[in-house]
Amino acid sequence: CRLGQIQKSIETHFGGHDRRALLYRPSSFSETELRLHQHILTQHRYTVVIAEERLEAGLGPRLLEKGDLGSWDLLICLSSRKAGGKPCISKEDMCLLGLHQKVNILPEIQHQLCRKEGLCQIIRRFPELRLPVSPSVCLDQSIQSKPSTSSHLLKAVKPHMWKPWDWRREQLNQTTVLAPHDTIFRTEELSVILKAYVLVTSLSPLRAFIHSTGTVWNPPKKKRFTVKLQTFFETFLTASSPLQAFDNMKEAISKLLLAAEAFSETSTRGPKAFRGCRLCFQLLTFDIGYYSFRHPVVLQVHEHLHFHDDDNEDFEDQSTEEFLLQDTYNFLFSNESSLPMFSEIFQGLYQSGVFKVSGENYQKEPNQCLSLEEMHSIMTFIQELGNLQQFQLLFPSTTPGIQSLIREFYGIASPIDQPGSALTQSWSLLSVFEQFQLLNKKLSFVCHFCFVLFSCVLTDDTQCYIKQILTHPRLELNPEFNPKIKDYYSEVPFDVVTVTIGAETSKCQCKVYLHDRARPSFANYPLGLGMNKISMLVVDESPAQGETLITYKLTIYREDRPSLPLFEDFTACGFVQDCGLLIHPEESCGLQPISSDYIEAISRPELKICPSGDTTGQWIVPCLSCSDARTCDWRAVTWQPLDCRHAVLSRPELRRCLRGRKILFIGDSTNRGIMYYLIERLNDTLQEWQKVHGTRSYPNVNGGKTPVSYSYYPQFWMSPALRPTFETALEHLLQRSRPLENTAQTVLVVGGVQWLNANHLQIIHKVLKRENLLNILVIIKTLGIGFHLPVDGLHFLTQSEVQNLWKENVIILDAAKTYGYEVVDTFTITMGRYKEFLQGTCGCHFHEVVKSELPREYHFIKVKQSRNHIVGKYFSNQSKLQQRQQDSVTNFQSPYHVRGPINQVCSEILLSRICAGGRTA
Repeated sequence: CRLGQIQKSIETHFGGHDRRALLYRPSSFSETELRLHQHILTQHRYTVVIAEERLEAGLGPRLLEKGDLGSWDLLICLSSRKAGGKPCISKEDMCLLGLHQKVNILPEIQHQLCRKEGLCQIIRRFPELRLPVSPSVCLDQSIQSKPSTSSHLLKAVKPHMWKPWDWRREQLNQTTVLAPHDTIFRTEELSVILKAYVLVTSLSPLRAFIHSTGTVWNPPKKKRFTVKLQTFFETFLTASSPLQAFDNMKEAISKLLLAAEAFSETSTRGPKAFRGCRLCFQLLTFDIGYYSFRHPVVLQVHEHLHFHDDDNEDFEDQSTEEFLLQDTYNFLFSNESSLPMFSEIFQGLYQSGVFKVSGENYQKEPNQCLSLEEMHSIMTFIQELGNLQQFQLLFPSTTPGIQSLIREFYGIASPIDQPGSALTQSWSLLSVFEQFQLLNKKLSFVCHFCFVLFSCVLTDDTQCYIKQILTHPRLELNPEFNPKIKDYYSEVPFDVVTVTIGAETSKCQCKVYLHDRARPSFANYPLGLGMNKISMLVVDESPAQGETLITYKLTIYREDRPSLPLFEDFTACGFVQDCGLLIHPEESCGLQPISSDYIEAISRPELKICPSGDTTGQWIVPCLSCSDARTCDWRAVTWQPLDCRHAVLSRPELRRCLRGRKILFIGDSTNRGIMYYLIERLNDTLQEWQKVHGTRSYPNVNGGKTPVSYSYYPQFWMSPALRPTFETALEHLLQRSRPLENTAQTVLVVGGVQWLNANHLQIIHKVLKRENLLNILVIIKTLGIGFHLPVDGLHFLTQSEVQNLWKENVIILDAAKTYGYEVVDTFTITMGRYKEFLQGTCGCHFHEVVKSELPREYHFIKVKQSRNHIVGKYFSNQSKLQQRQQDSVTNFQSPYHVRGPINQVCSEILLSRICAGGRTA
């Protein structure tokens, strides 16, 4: 679809012919406020018509089309100050709206959130989700709380081990009685009430924005004032973490909005489904209460701007209302075109498969365009993102807490196995938002760099040097930058995984290249854990000087995960995926509590050995609280299969197992890292190391009793026409490694980070059959996380493409078992710790070969006994197993050492699969 045609079609379907606004005025609405709306809309080139409240009925669009009112584009329903006022427009009438018509009402939100009976109904419908609403909203309802057999639903429940959010959808059709709250708070007990102003521009899929200004009411002191929300959390609330407190409030609001959407989804299915007005919006006021500065509780949701319960507004209220309305209308009715940004975002997402690949994610079929409605929704969202002004995006959001909420609500109300589900639409908008952020970040840096570039000085000065180093995020250089100093050092926290770097030179004839002359002058770089070294080459290209070269060096140290040492009160927490990179949107992410019963079950000495290398498992780590990853001791994190254990061999056991065997590796650097770990584990030393990109033999492993050979594949640096095929590379490795026995004494390990697919397994079978080696032991190391960072010069995988990798990984696992091959599922092991990559541009290396005298990450932990004896015993046993493994790799006389705990886990599983037959551990 061509962009010009898209724009024309959207204007035809959604664009109004005239900018004509109707102001519906209730009889109780003040003249001052009416004129305020009229004035602001006139500024936006609307012709404003005022419609008075009819006595006989609410105003409907059919009535609006009659008489001298004519056609309209925008209907603003001004809110009545009187209780029980007539509705401006009925829900049924809204079904008759034209595609171009907008109304400042979302009926589902009005009913579900702005009415006590609706709010109480939502609380009853979703009891397990513990909606952050004051229990007092239900006290005067006929569905008042009372003790019942189901009252436990709001209490702390024992978490489900493997699907903590595996809600039963039939609960949507049940009437659940609200559990009694331990305490019903009274207004005088409130420390503070914050009024937050939220603009909802779409309910399904949900799009919501929060204004940066709020109103604070202090009941004890009976004071009220307007304040920036960030200032409120930093000063007035005096929260220990203002940013976290702000996020907590946003999560509380998002939770209610998601509940309203979820409730709407379940009530709008079937042939008579009401889909509502696609261009409608509503500005809401959320009353957020803080009891003794604890977590926020929603007290009430108003369907309009609200400042206090009195009818009389003072001058400050009028001033606040004016700038809030001005900001809202400026945000909604911007004339800025989103087409250029839409073009870049759409092309990126289309190429990555978000909108075109068919399958379980219900993305679009190849070569099909999105519907006009979908494209218009995306273009509107992009326009909103580009015109935020005083608003902040509330939803969709990349915040882990809010992403968890998505799974909770959509898992109940909108099954992901339905095309066009709310979950699918929500992830699409989230992909748009992430792409928008990426483009904006790069554009801002490029603009800064271009300004520096075009403001350079043309001079005959013979000296060529860097005037300043530009970075995003900003790095504190040590020492402070001076053109005469060539070496710099900086540190970044764990969560900073990339840095954009450029430089300003002393004159136009000077050019800067990063790393080498083939690299760009500014670029985005991945930051692995530990040391990262970046070179900036300055070249004087003036004809008079000829080419001279000056090198500046920047070393960036990226810190490990924030971690606390073990305390007596630690508990066990588990995770499979990180909330920052969701592979399974329908499942939980981040740390989840693990029951003592489960820990006790997997701690038994008779726990069976795992039957395969892809047994379902999770990472388990001791923490003070599963809600805060910073309270965990990440030195003690361990990979734990569901109901079994992978055998850990001592060095003598391993040497006996591998004596007389030949081990062949073919694959990329991730396979090479496992090979070097195996060699160091067997030999108690790693005497030689290099980044082999060809074929190499290691005859002196295990005292010469376990020869190892390796072949690098694929040789990506060669042109496709000259690059050896996988079949050729495998045949060459087999020939170099002969003689080979056609038994399990010959072990072939095949694997790569992302190039491997099921077709390669078919080739393996064909070659082995031809070479009469079908009885050898073949182990497939599956895919892994990588290429998920926006790095210059490399293909960048979007979240949907990473999710597709998991599907490909499942196909590889199934194909391997069909051929009778062993497997090591490295994708599942790496995906939850995707930020813990080490050096390398791909973000896929979880191993690093270092000189032995350098500090290593292995710290043998003497585990303190937890007050929970069962949990303490588990981590104590895991510490002993780690000690047993490291007995083989702690020879400080060894020139080199393979470090990386994730690579270690994968390698140990590989060794356990090689030695699985004929041994009990």
